[in-house]
Amino acid sequence: MKTAVVLFNLGGPDSLKAVKPFLFNLFNDKAIIALPQPIRYMLASFIARKRTPKAKEIYDSIGGASPLLENTQAQAEALEEKLATRGEYKVFVSMRHWKPFTSATVSEVKDYSPSRVILLPLYPQYSTTTTRSAFDAWYKEAGKQALTMPHHPVCCYPFDNHFIDAHVQRIQPLLSDAGKRGKPRILFSAHGLPKKIIAKGDPYQWQVERTVSAILRKLGTVDSVTCYQSRVGSLEWIAPSTQEEIERAGKDEVPVVLVPVSFVSEHVETLAEQDIEYKALARRSGVPHYERVPTLSVTDDFIETLAWLCEGTRLYPNCTNALGRICPKEFKQCGYKEWGG
Repeated sequence: MKTAVVLFNLGGPDSLKAVKPFLFNLFNDKAIIALPQPIRYMLASFIARKRTPKAKEIYDSIGGASPLLENTQAQAEALEEKLATRGEYKVFVSMRHWKPFTSATVSEVKDYSPSRVILLPLYPQYSTTTTRSAFDAWYKEAGKQALTMPHHPVCCYPFDNHFIDAHVQRIQPLLSDAGKRGKPRILFSAHGLPKKIIAKGDPYQWQVERTVSAILRKLGTVDSVTCYQSRVGSLEWIAPSTQEEIERAGKDEVPVVLVPVSFVSEHVETLAEQDIEYKALARRSGVPHYERVPTLSVTDDFIETLAWLCEGTRLYPNCTNALGRICPKEFKQCGYKEWGG
């Protein structure tokens, strides 16, 4: 069976000139700012204009562009190679807020003319702000371009065994090294969200916590905290913040091993926020040792996770993952309700 696999990611500016339009696209997404047009357009324009100078400085510190597309393309190539012995697969990349945009990828998939399409986000934990936004944009554009073959969306995989093993293998060497400098603390850092999004039934925080619990079951007893980064604006966000936890680790004089638990590709929030900003904060706060675990990237266990999910769609055609619905019913925005059986 001829199958197209579409890897979804957020996207990032490919030059300093692209920073402002990228920010506009991000904040003009109704999943990010839930206001009607033209109010959302005007607000997105204002935010992009205001944040561009600082954002350019940040991107300049990591080479003048986001490496996210390059990382995602490497993952796509690794997955296609992994799937080569399992059937006829071709893997595509679709970015939500920068190139390659959804419309371009839909066109590529249509030219490939597959029998079916697997929608596979590089967001292990489901959120309306990421996976749902990407899927909504895809189905809208697929309708415009008459991409009519069956689609199989994968909503999430927060505690897939290979996914968890990939994390554990990345964490253990750095945890052992940090242990030479005292009893280390793991900070599992995930992208934050405003509390009001979680209050509406978004399962993201619950899924992040389940990922951490699954990792800790394999690591054993260890001092750890789940925290959240990348806060913007004046709204109240889910807590604790990664910044606060780094400062607390300094007061406690414990080594820190930071794990990017919701990020699977290197990009500005790992290379700038975690490697530069948080490392400097750790030094100022008196943290005796700070080290960041690399993202899963193209590790074999993570690519196997993605391959398993692709194969699972044949066995469970009405489900977004082989487990069926995994979120408690109080999470009304669960992706299974939207995209599953």
